[in-house]
Amino acid sequence: MQHYRHYGTSCPPEPCPAPVEEEVYAEEEVYGEEAESLIQEEAEPMVKQTDGKTAVESKNGKRSERGGGGGEGGGEEEEGGGGGGTGTKYSMFTWFVVLALLGVWSSVAVVYFEVVDYDSVIGKLTAYDTDGDGDFDVEDAKVLLGLKAADRPPEERADSSPSSVHHEDGNDEAAVPPLVEDVFVPDDPRHDLHPEEDHTETIDTTGVLLEERPPEESPESGRYLTSSKFSQQSEVGAENRSEPVEPQPQSDSPKEARGDLHTHTAPPSGKPAEEKLKEKAKTKKPKLLNKFDKTIKVEIDAAEKLRKKGKLEEALRAFESLVEQNPQSPRARYGRAQVEDDLAEKLRSNDMLQKAINSYREAAELPDATSDLLRAALKRRAERQQFLGRIRGSLATLEKMVQIFPDDISLRNEMGVAHLLLGDNKGASRVFGEVLAVAPSNGFAKVHYGFILKSENKIAESIPYLKDGIESGEPGTDDGRFYFHLGDALQRVGDESAYRWYELGHKRGHFASVWQRSLYNVDGLKAQPWWTAKETGYTDLVRTLERNWKTIRDEALAMMDQKTGSFVPEEENLRERGEWGQYTLWQQGKKVGNACQGVPKTCSLLEKHSEATGCRRGQIKFSVMHPGTHVWPHTGPTNCRLRMHLGLVVPKHGCKIRCTDQTREWEEGRVLIFDDSFEHEVWQEAGSYRLIFIVDVWHPELTGPQRHGLSAI
Repeated sequence: MQHYRHYGTSCPPEPCPAPVEEEVYAEEEVYGEEAESLIQEEAEPMVKQTDGKTAVESKNGKRSERGGGGGEGGGEEEEGGGGGGTGTKYSMFTWFVVLALLGVWSSVAVVYFEVVDYDSVIGKLTAYDTDGDGDFDVEDAKVLLGLKAADRPPEERADSSPSSVHHEDGNDEAAVPPLVEDVFVPDDPRHDLHPEEDHTETIDTTGVLLEERPPEESPESGRYLTSSKFSQQSEVGAENRSEPVEPQPQSDSPKEARGDLHTHTAPPSGKPAEEKLKEKAKTKKPKLLNKFDKTIKVEIDAAEKLRKKGKLEEALRAFESLVEQNPQSPRARYGRAQVEDDLAEKLRSNDMLQKAINSYREAAELPDATSDLLRAALKRRAERQQFLGRIRGSLATLEKMVQIFPDDISLRNEMGVAHLLLGDNKGASRVFGEVLAVAPSNGFAKVHYGFILKSENKIAESIPYLKDGIESGEPGTDDGRFYFHLGDALQRVGDESAYRWYELGHKRGHFASVWQRSLYNVDGLKAQPWWTAKETGYTDLVRTLERNWKTIRDEALAMMDQKTGSFVPEEENLRERGEWGQYTLWQQGKKVGNACQGVPKTCSLLEKHSEATGCRRGQIKFSVMHPGTHVWPHTGPTNCRLRMHLGLVVPKHGCKIRCTDQTREWEEGRVLIFDDSFEHEVWQEAGSYRLIFIVDVWHPELTGPQRHGLSAI
């Protein structure tokens, strides 16, 4: 079952992520540049007095004479001057003609030298095309200003998706393609990071989906390499193994989605960049506004602008006011839900998140909500319900979406995952089977269906589904858990190509190395298969165990003799054959019921060592293995712990453990220490049972805050 992290105060709050950039489909005000005033400079003329007349010398050296009169207007002006003898040299008409010619030639220059990309400008204006005629004109402006209702042409309506939502007023809101920008996509799952761990979803060896949180920065990151030596050794003798087909990079990879790719990709031949820009401009945007919402579009846009600027409290007040004044507005309720969602992130408040979940439902339940808004609201509601651990509620929301959008395969896949999170493998198998019946090549459904088959121990049947699903390269298939289970299945059928898949998983960043394949990891921790007591720093604990091994042994034997059922069979499907029983004292850092009452001295010895009893990613237990038992090669779930084995009853021959390429045997009264995140395998071929005491401890390089912040396993 997946463990869900809630907002709380158990960990230091992290900076609130910047609000998601979304495009506001509002009419933007475009301000033109203010025209600069013309300043006419008049050069002072050179004046000479000649025979009672005034000679005026112009700038070009030509002279004109005018009669005197001292500015009384008595003289005749050569160039149509005004009274007083101080009139301008050129008429206003002349200046007008000169300016007009300048404007014409400037326009010609702009067009000729392509100073302005008019196609780009027109392409942007088509985003405001409300009547579907392909351009932005006066009629579109009237619609945006609320002076006229939008009139979609018949051909646009005919191009809409065949799926529609029927409303009580008799109007069918045509379904349009999935939201591009205003829809909340599923969390990358790194949107809600815990400060201590990466947020990755994994499946443990028992076949249960789990959710992981990333640890805080580890000391001495990158100090130890775990892939060179052991990866090379795993390939010895594997020259003739079949080579797995490397999946194609997924189209929705984080770098591509963010636009962070540093390599330039040339546009396909025959499709120039300008044409691609035009196509992008013509891409249909999601329709979130119904007819009524368009009448209050200005108010909605103003509130949305506050949300995107991070002024969440003001935005919430604005949307609440809109909802109060316009309770029939789906867009206002959806906007309020988004603000509450953002505030929940900022305040780390589950109560606020629950308000958002309720608001998403209210927006979706209004009878005239557009299909795009309906999809966006319900999808985000399901995601946030899942975040709070309310998987059944999330499943109910997804089932409702499947009823409304029956042709959307992705919704059915998400519904299948919800069944897995509930531990309902049967329900998940049914859903993914239905998907594959209508979409046989769907990689997401294949890889999950293969996982379910493997969890049911249908090993051979699971392999083609897991392999085909990974090789499809579809979003959601390039995941370490699927490489993990495919390799494990191949190992169990004796196919050595398993290590090729492990190598591919390592190259794609899912495993620390071919040998070290744990999925719940903290980067930078020292990684080696075998450890000494001195290397761990837990010498006091090792000394305590070895000095008191007989006391520990006697209490364990007493519990075995009582046949109280304290020793239960191993339940992780790790055995190929044989009998293997365990008696657990501590699990995930907590005592297991009344288990210590049967072995009080053993528990008393351990109480002093919090590195063991407080290890929330480990166990403390007795392990008894009977003759003829073989444990498949496997790895533990995390690199955050080391495992100690204290020998209690060990036959002289036939009992051994392999970790990577090194095999060792137990000794009574002595402690073996290894890192079980590396591949290990066990054989019990002796003539009598083997009894050991297993004590998991925190990896010594984990800091106190890291240990406190890591989720339990």
